[in-house]
Amino acid sequence: MKIKKIKDVLEAEVIVGEDKLDVEVKHIYASDLMSDVLAFGKPNSILLTGLASQQAIISAHMAEFDGVVLIRGKKTKDGSEKFARDKQIVLLSTKLDMYDACLRIGLADSKLMMPESQKEGDLPKDDINLSHKFSIDGNDFASAGLASTEVKSILKKIGLDPVLIRRVAISTYEGEMNVVMHATRGTVKLIVSPEFIQVIIEDVGKGIPDIKMAMQEGFTTATEEMRAMGFGSGMGLPNIKKNSDELDVSSEVGKGTCLKIKFYI
Repeated sequence: MKIKKIKDVLEAEVIVGEDKLDVEVKHIYASDLMSDVLAFGKPNSILLTGLASQQAIISAHMAEFDGVVLIRGKKTKDGSEKFARDKQIVLLSTKLDMYDACLRIGLADSKLMMPESQKEGDLPKDDINLSHKFSIDGNDFASAGLASTEVKSILKKIGLDPVLIRRVAISTYEGEMNVVMHATRGTVKLIVSPEFIQVIIEDVGKGIPDIKMAMQEGFTTATEEMRAMGFGSGMGLPNIKKNSDELDVSSEVGKGTCLKIKFYI
């Protein structure tokens, strides 16, 4: 990816190196630990860092990086600009945080790798741009909802329709709570393609003896303790079905359950 493309997707300001934006880099390395940059960084890279010091620029130079992006709107004040200019290192500053910056570059990179016909909108339905996986522990009510929160955050950062994001978030949260209440452990996998969003929630647990019954509003196997915490009203699976475009539920008693939830963009 050319540095100019990185600048554009990060909405970054060029501090040094306006004439070097056509340089193409192969790697992005995000870190505030310069010892890690020196140990693991690869030549022909861009460094994303919140360390706005000359040591960051020197470390990038020693590791043979082509540029440095300072996150959270940071600017250097210790002679770093002169060093970067002398060593022909591009120096940028973006208001984004590390996570947002990495996510935007990752999405831009996946689009750049597509054939030209696909870039113009002729994208195959199974072409996946982004995939994340989160773990859930059964009976861990203190952490319940964290995976769903991350899913919602990712979709908001991509810039999808708020109504669609709400539907995905509610469905994911309902599925996550089912794992916490009824399973030993599980995972939430988020898949985002140009055509759809899919959330796959798999668990290891007691399974569902009667899926048809479980899909009925008000049916619940929640304990009194779960109900006292505000969960287990019997609206989980029906609410997922209501908010999604497609819902596939498979389960085996004594082994676990898998929900495949799809939302069309």
